[in-house]
Amino acid sequence: MSTEATCGAYEFAVAVEERVPVNALTRQQTSLALLIESALAGDRAAFEQIMIHSEQKVMRMTWRMLGNEADARDATQEVFLRVYKYLGRFDQDQDFFAWLYQITLNVCRSMSKKRQQYNAQFTSIVDGGSKDGFEMLAQQPDTEEALMRAQRRELILKAMATLPHKERAAILLRDLEGFDTDEVARILSSSSTTVRSQISSARKKIKLYCERYLKQRGATLV
Repeated sequence: MSTEATCGAYEFAVAVEERVPVNALTRQQTSLALLIESALAGDRAAFEQIMIHSEQKVMRMTWRMLGNEADARDATQEVFLRVYKYLGRFDQDQDFFAWLYQITLNVCRSMSKKRQQYNAQFTSIVDGGSKDGFEMLAQQPDTEEALMRAQRRELILKAMATLPHKERAAILLRDLEGFDTDEVARILSSSSTTVRSQISSARKKIKLYCERYLKQRGATLV
């Protein structure tokens, strides 16, 4: 696979899952609103349902921000402790997930400051970080294509590990979670102009990282 094919026509979507349809998101938000009302009234089962609705999103974000499963699980636990504590402050006219990601990124920022070993600890999240991930892929149909996708994903994630916290957060929220630029700016307590600059800078750095990585290995991935 050439550098141009992998990084030149950069689309972050190659590294992530397909987004949920808008109508599904609308139904999910309606369901969450009802659960939040019940949770605020003291229904613990409702709060558990909120966690079920959102735990995967939080875990995905913490893993991509912190780079390894152990830190991601610790961060996810802390996120939901804060959600439980501060749910009464949530304005239901806002997007719940935008509020949730604000908490998530604050937790990740705190953990990153405490654990400066991020780059050394960064591991692939392909197949849950399993050491046997590529062996599992080899047993599946379309093995070559699956391996190429996994390697592209891993390369981009390694590139993201080198980004500053705010650039990494901005590109994850925009290109992975599908928030528009203005919403990303609100989540990050920033301006739309700054977010656009951060995303542009992040994409350039990811592209450069990929190009250098592939050049060192003869511009091929498989």
